[in-house]
Parts: sequence; structure tokens; C-alpha cells
Amino acid sequence: MNSFEELALTPKLATALSKGGFDIPTPIQAQAIPIALSGHDIMGLAQTGTGKTLAFTIPMLDAILQNPSKPAPKTAKALILAPTRELVNQIAQTLKTLTQQMKIRVTTIVGGTSVSKNLHVLSRGTDILVATPGRLIDLLKRDGVDLSKINHLVLDEADQMLDIGFIHALRKIVSYINEERQSQLFSATMSKQMEQLSRAYLKNPSKVEVNPPNRTAENIAQSVQFVQKPQKPEALRTILNAHPKLASLIFVRTKHGAERLKDSLVADGFKATSVHGNKSQGQRERAIKQFRAGEMQILVATDVAARGIDIPLVGLVVNYELSNVPENYVHRIGRTARAGRSGIAVTLCTSEEVKQLRAIEKLIKMEIYVDGETPDHMHTLKKEAQHPKSSKPKRRRHRGASKSEKSGKFTKAKAPNKRTARRKKTAA
Repeated sequence: MNSFEELALTPKLATALSKGGFDIPTPIQAQAIPIALSGHDIMGLAQTGTGKTLAFTIPMLDAILQNPSKPAPKTAKALILAPTRELVNQIAQTLKTLTQQMKIRVTTIVGGTSVSKNLHVLSRGTDILVATPGRLIDLLKRDGVDLSKINHLVLDEADQMLDIGFIHALRKIVSYINEERQSQLFSATMSKQMEQLSRAYLKNPSKVEVNPPNRTAENIAQSVQFVQKPQKPEALRTILNAHPKLASLIFVRTKHGAERLKDSLVADGFKATSVHGNKSQGQRERAIKQFRAGEMQILVATDVAARGIDIPLVGLVVNYELSNVPENYVHRIGRTARAGRSGIAVTLCTSEEVKQLRAIEKLIKMEIYVDGETPDHMHTLKKEAQHPKSSKPKRRRHRGASKSEKSGKFTKAKAPNKRTARRKKTAA
């Protein structure tokens, strides 16, 4: 498929795509859309920024436009589940942009918003429901939503939903949905859990893949700098000063660490803001809006808060702290080099983080370029992480053994004489 015009889409949708400037499909769209239009389930493997939102929303909108019935109270025709509020809002915004001239209702349900307002909006029914699993479960318990009329189910960033513990919520939600539905599952990485999820919720799915699973985009210049922990702030400032015009996304592990680093950068004169779990939904949205508009050059974020942030012009990603989950590296640097652009990803690695670095390189099947010198002890640590020493199994104590205080050796305890034991029992 070389253009959207080749698809036999409903006239309203074709017009909306043309007005939106969507003429040439991305690789994931070219592969997935024709298959989804034919009614097949899809297992999609694609990095963020490849255009997968349109890949699953176009077939969904086309199906709804062909059957323009009014949704019943509390019901929805299609359900899109995503792991974070930011990603839900991003997907909903894309849908609302495409459906401006259509009588299609799009509803978002996320944590941090009023439950009573959620219930009120859903009481009228909706065409497309975009939600986070946690809040949707809450509304199901309150009998505020009916999922039995869902004909289209999408699990976006499914690997991230598994990472943050939504597997039980997903099982519960899917149990309410019509089994004759069409399902699409999209992920940036592939694991055994993802394969299990695919088998559980998809029926004979067609697999579409842009980048090989767990691989990073080729147009990202990746490098690692070995530093000690006290040197990290200065190393970060050097990196940022070397790229003063690039919108920069900095990843840390914790919520408190994100806020501390943001405050430090602001004190150094940088225009920085942050997103993390301790901020309200409104604060997070304002920070992302400022970053997207260019009012802030730097956004400091945790993994969960940054998932789903779609800012095409991010030019630099800095892994200030490495995640304990190797797959998060793929997601992090996927924030840059979006929509065919190039990007830079720099990792600051201490001796304590070498094991995480080695796990990442094993996952992506490549060694990351080292910018600067590699200290001797770092070489040793990397080798140890690659070839861990096998420890000898500990000697098991024999049952009933006791340790001699003098020799320090274990000696087998004497078994009691059965005849003597019977005599003692009789005497008693």
C-alpha cells in the first residue's frame, strides 16, 4: 500500500485523512490496516513513533462509520486500553482530530479524574472508549460501564501494561467483552508473557512487524559514558550544553529523583520541567504541553510517566539512571528519532549499573558505543556480567548431623538404639 487512497475507506474517513495531511502510510500502517480492514486479529510489533495509533484507529473508525448506530447507555462499540494517562489522552486526541466532522463520540477514562463525571459521561454511551485498566476496573465494579457491546478491542503498549502489573486487570476486563470481537495487540518488545497474552486474547492473529522485537531504531546515535555517581550532574550538564537547541528527555528511576534533578537543572539556568507519579494529572499535562510547545527545553521523567508521550521533535534522550528492566531502554530511546527523524541517546553508567548495561546490550544484540575511556575496573565488571562466575554448590548437612565445636566439622549423629528405647519406655 503506497497511499491511503488505495484503501476502500468510507468517504468521510478518506476526507479526514486527506485534510489531516495523512497521504503516505508508515510501514506499520501499510502492513496492519489492510489486514485489520479484512477483520483479522493483529499482533503488532513496532517501536513508539512509527504511526501505530493510526494503524489501529483507521480500521476501527471505518467499521463504526459503516454501522452508524447510536450506542446504548453505558455501552461502547470499541475499547482501547493503554497503560498511562498520557498515552490515553494522546490516542484520544488523534481520534478527535480525525472525527471532527463525524458523529462519533470518543470518551477517555483515566485515574486522577472525577469518578462521578466518568459515570455521568458513560451513562450516555460512547462509540470509542479509551481507558487505563485501573480506572476501568473501578467503573466496572460500580456497574458504570457495559462492555458486552464491544466489537473492537485494542491493547496498546501491552508490554508496558504487563510491566506495571495490569495483567490481572486485563483478564478481568476482557472477560466482560464479546468473544466475537476483533482484537489488536501492539507492543514495542516481545517476551514469553507477550506470546501468552497473544494466545489468550487473539484468534489466529496476523503478525506485523516493523523493527525486529527488542531492537532499537537504526537512526538513533547511541552511546554510553562511564562515570562515577558524583560525576553524573557535571556529565549531564556537559551533554546538555553540547546540544543547546535539542528538546531533551532525561530518564531517572524514581519520582523523588526526577524532582530533585529538575530542581538542580533549573538552579543551573536550564529551562526544565518534570513528570512523575507524585504530580497530579493537571500538572503532568501542563509540563508536557510546555515541553511540546518549546517553552521548556528539558523534561525529566520516570519510565511510567513518560510512556506514551508523543513529542516528534525530541532530539536527545539521556539515561541519567539505568532501569532495572532492560526493555525500558528500548522504550526510553524510542522517544527520539520518531517519524523517520534522527536522534541521539546517551547513557551515563556507573560501576553499580554495569550489570544493567550488559543486560541491555544482550537484549538489543549489540554493544553500545563507548564515548570516552573505559576504566579498567569497568572492563572487568562487564566481563563478569557477561560471564558470571559459577559458584560451587554448598555441602548439604546430613539430617541429624551436629557440628563439633572443637573441630568445626560435621559429624553424623548416632541413631538411638531401638531396644534401649523400648526398655526405657517399659521402665517408665
